Amino acid sequence: MELPTLILVTRDTVIQQQILAHFKKTFQLSICSSLEDCYEQCSEQDIDSILVDLRFLLSGGHQEDHLLDMIQSAAPDTEIILLTEEECPEILERRTACSSMIHIKGFASEAELLLEIDSCLNPEEKIVVTQSAMLNASLGATSSGSAPGNKSTTKRSAAADTSRESTENTGEHGITRRFETNSHEMKLMLNELEIAAQHDVTVLLIGETGAGKTYLSRLIHDVSPRRNEPFLNVACGALPNDLIESELFGHVRGAFTSAHADKDGKFLAAGRGTVLLDEIDVLGPEQQVKLLRVIETGEFEPIGSNKTHVNQARLVVASNMDLQPLVEQGKFRPDLYYRLNMLKFDVLPLRRRKSDIIVLANDFVHQMSLKHNIPVDRIDEEFMEALHTYPWPGNVRELENVIRRSVIYCREGILRKENLPSHILMGLVGPTNDPSVVLNHKQNDSERLGDQVAVTEKELIEQALFKNNYSRTNTAKTLGISRVTLYNKMKKYGMNTKK
Repeated sequence: MELPTLILVTRDTVIQQQILAHFKKTFQLSICSSLEDCYEQCSEQDIDSILVDLRFLLSGGHQEDHLLDMIQSAAPDTEIILLTEEECPEILERRTACSSMIHIKGFASEAELLLEIDSCLNPEEKIVVTQSAMLNASLGATSSGSAPGNKSTTKRSAAADTSRESTENTGEHGITRRFETNSHEMKLMLNELEIAAQHDVTVLLIGETGAGKTYLSRLIHDVSPRRNEPFLNVACGALPNDLIESELFGHVRGAFTSAHADKDGKFLAAGRGTVLLDEIDVLGPEQQVKLLRVIETGEFEPIGSNKTHVNQARLVVASNMDLQPLVEQGKFRPDLYYRLNMLKFDVLPLRRRKSDIIVLANDFVHQMSLKHNIPVDRIDEEFMEALHTYPWPGNVRELENVIRRSVIYCREGILRKENLPSHILMGLVGPTNDPSVVLNHKQNDSERLGDQVAVTEKELIEQALFKNNYSRTNTAKTLGISRVTLYNKMKKYGMNTKK
């Protein structure tokens, strides 16, 4: 018997793989990267179902709505399933409300999303969820909206309800839901980390500064059974070497010159909570021995005390660089390394998960717009292209700071590339915190001296305008130039001259 046809419209390779694996025996699958390609196929042959992934739109959805209208006209009997984010563009909401199109809203985990799609394509069949799918499911329910008369996506199969109930006991939302990424490699890592978070095991996170290790550590704590206990962060790299032991294990009065009173270390203060040891690579040999003992037996003594305590906290350790080279150089104990390496998770730098830049940038724009009370109605494509091209040696933290700066300088509700710092526009890349990584410095015309001077001059004018509340007269006085010269320079650099 000939299988029914299903077209999948998406650029997400993870969704492609999941759909291919799940439906290869029940549908004849075809993958399109755009709605234009989908329309061409619908015009040439009969299609039973179409799944359209529009979760990461940069526009208002008007072009997509027009193409969907063309597809519905070309294939009026074809079942169309539309996947969008929870905040769906209004024009797409109207189309789904006024047609028989099925609308799945929200960024579900792959397992839960498959349940949604399966229930739409096979409404009469009983859906069975495997144990592996349950483990990979996101720890939170996906909200779905359906207009009256629409095919309802709010009806869940018994298996989907069971999946939700089984995850409600492990935290409000899972790691895979709260750490946004489109990287297949990162999603696999997060799925494994989510499982490890449920058990009393020490976790090692390796990643560059600003990649999200501290945020991930907090998520590990939040989804674990210890979520109601303290979470303590020990920045080992920020502490003098002779104070690290006191910070971790505590001390008794008189243990050293400045020990005027007993002090509990972080292991005691955390109780049954979680302790994050950041930059663990700075620990000295003696501190490494004591840490290994805590991990293996839980036992430790405060400095100057003979009383042995038992650590009840869960440990998460993090490092900016891989520990294996330090072992080879004799700077890190092999036994501690092998103990930690059993549950090691690599947090990819932002340049290795380019598909996350746009999603993160949109989130940061929304946050900074609310925080600084500056409306942002539209983001120019050139702005996003500049963000996507830059390799981000400072990772997510650098992206957040750049977006903050850009929103502050945003005018007329439009984020333009001119709002970005000069080093982003010119591609001037600083070093990463890992000395083994050297990022390419592009040699192009924008690095000529004249262009550098122009970018700097433009920034000075922007800053002066901002400080003088966009008064051209006062700005010209501050810069020591005439109003005519200021106007000409603003016009030269494409700045708004109508105010």
